[in-house]
Amino acid sequence: MTMTATTTQANDHDRPLRAGVLGVGSMGENHARVYSELQGVDLVGVTDLDSELAEGVARRYGTTALPKADLLAACDLVSVAVPTGAHHDAVTDCFDAGVNVLVEKPVAETVEQGRALERQAAERDLVLQVGHVERFNPAVETLEAVIADLDVIAVEAERLGPPVDRTVTDPVVNDLMIHDVDVVRSLFDGELTVLSAMSTDDGQYATATMTCDDAIVSLRASRRTQKKVRRLTVTAQECLVEVDYLQQSVLIHRDSYPEYVTDEGRNRHRHESVVERPRVDNGEPLKRELEAFVTAVRAGSEPPVTAGDGIAALETIERINRYVADVDGELVAR
Repeated sequence: MTMTATTTQANDHDRPLRAGVLGVGSMGENHARVYSELQGVDLVGVTDLDSELAEGVARRYGTTALPKADLLAACDLVSVAVPTGAHHDAVTDCFDAGVNVLVEKPVAETVEQGRALERQAAERDLVLQVGHVERFNPAVETLEAVIADLDVIAVEAERLGPPVDRTVTDPVVNDLMIHDVDVVRSLFDGELTVLSAMSTDDGQYATATMTCDDAIVSLRASRRTQKKVRRLTVTAQECLVEVDYLQQSVLIHRDSYPEYVTDEGRNRHRHESVVERPRVDNGEPLKRELEAFVTAVRAGSEPPVTAGDGIAALETIERINRYVADVDGELVAR
């Protein structure tokens, strides 16, 4: 996709790009923090329906709390971090003002709304990037290189944690599992076919089983697990690969073989294996994500996570939700 310069004056490399944030809850505040630290970017303001919240965030990061219309008039690019149900209208307002957008995942509340936003961005020649931040986790980038030549037979992902101290209206599938849906889609070429899904505790714990080409994909997400876990495991014919998103680490287990040892006349059985730890260039995923967004806006180029990527992830999530069943097997979403 080739994009021409818009009101962002994307080809003017001598001036900083003017950034803003719509919605400064916990995630939006992090966007404001990172923009305030990026070279070549001026954080010109933030906005939120909670004016006191916006003013507090603005003070912390040396910027100004503005009404939404005033903020959009001052910006080249914005992050939209409002609740999912408001994504469509908020992003549309940005496009109407000629402003490039990074919208937090999911791209919109429905696939149809996501496609409408994709069309609007194309018609206005504006960048629309979707905030699937795990794509920018250095461990995922390392994993992509590791599995390039592997014969993968299964992928498992766990995204678990305790209840959060903020209001979350999205079910855990839409809020958490969608991260791993997007990562799996980005790593493998095949389509994800949903076989089954279940949830319990009013949708706060969910599992899904899918296929991707000849591989089985198993995902688990929870807001009821009293330990934070962010882990992905790839089983291949050649090895087992473990990714820890939080530690930003990758381990490769190869050549597991049985060994018999004698200890005081008794035979014991154990397994030995070779464990490799490939280098991971650690860094904050959100910073890498916003740097990529800024680069796409300045160059007028396609972002690394497109509206199409966000729509495809949301389509899979909608299919999972249609299969979700409670613990008794009765369908609770269709």
